[in-house]
Amino acid sequence: MIGYRRRNRSAVNIWPGFVDALSSLLMLVIFMLLVYVVSQLYLSQTLSDRDTELARLNSRLQEISALLGLEQGRTEALEREMQRVQDQLGASLALNDELEVELEEARDESLGRLNDIEAQSMQIAELEDSVARARKQLDEKELLSATQRAMLQQLSNRIGQLQAQLQQIATALEMQEVETAEKEAELQEVSQRLNTLLAERVNQLQRYQSEFFGRLREILQDNENIRVVGDRFLLPSELLFGSGSADLGPSGRAELDKLANVLLDVAGRIPDDIDWILRIDGHTDRIPINTAEFPSNWELSTARAVAVVRYLADKGVPEGRMAAAGFGEFFPVAEGRTEEALRQNRRIEIKLTSR
Repeated sequence: MIGYRRRNRSAVNIWPGFVDALSSLLMLVIFMLLVYVVSQLYLSQTLSDRDTELARLNSRLQEISALLGLEQGRTEALEREMQRVQDQLGASLALNDELEVELEEARDESLGRLNDIEAQSMQIAELEDSVARARKQLDEKELLSATQRAMLQQLSNRIGQLQAQLQQIATALEMQEVETAEKEAELQEVSQRLNTLLAERVNQLQRYQSEFFGRLREILQDNENIRVVGDRFLLPSELLFGSGSADLGPSGRAELDKLANVLLDVAGRIPDDIDWILRIDGHTDRIPINTAEFPSNWELSTARAVAVVRYLADKGVPEGRMAAAGFGEFFPVAEGRTEEALRQNRRIEIKLTSR
């Protein structure tokens, strides 16, 4: 009986359990392979979409480069035309100054001649009276001597000479008045031309302002934090700087790169004689700051505005066409001390204007 139990115990079969374990392992391997294949398919599709987007962006970049070449040609032509107008304007200004000096001298000379004419007219009247009285006396007495007749003749000759001089002076005065009227008309024409040129410069700057404003608004419209107030762009400080810092962050540099590209494109076509400037104004909220680097909000707002100006200068924007100013917390755009009001007041304002 004991021998029979030992034979049954040694005859136990372990192969079914081994086959089950092997089947489970095989199913796990197949599942992992399936996950790997699906991941590879998704990754391939993502890379294909990115390649397509890169190809589209490269095509767009080539189109923009071609348009930029055309704009540069137009810019050179406009610069040559504006240089010619500027030369004409300088010559007109110089001529205007000369005409004003000549007109003043002519007026003084005319006034002096009028005074001379009045004095000579009085002398002639006195001489005529004297001659009339002398003739009357001589007629009454009928005692004209040779000396008296000579004196009378001299007086008559003197009167004739004075009358001739008076006529010459009157003629010269009339000519001077005509010349003065012509100079006044010419001066008025020059003034009108100057006013027209100034109006044209103002209209040109407004046109470039509108173009800069429109293109920048189109580029920055995807960022909902950037606001437009009147003719200014308001960039939140959180987009450009860290809290209590004047160091530009990566997101701020990206937005300023867009601004620099638009400004360089527009500024390249603005004539040199149009005195434009890009204003960068820094503003803070009402919460005071007192650190070793920034003793007050004035220093912080000014440092942030200067940081933006320096970054744009590094991107090629002319330094002489930019101005940085810090206003601290004294010009808020939102009232109150709520978190939203404080966030709106922490900003950088950008405006293209005339100096």
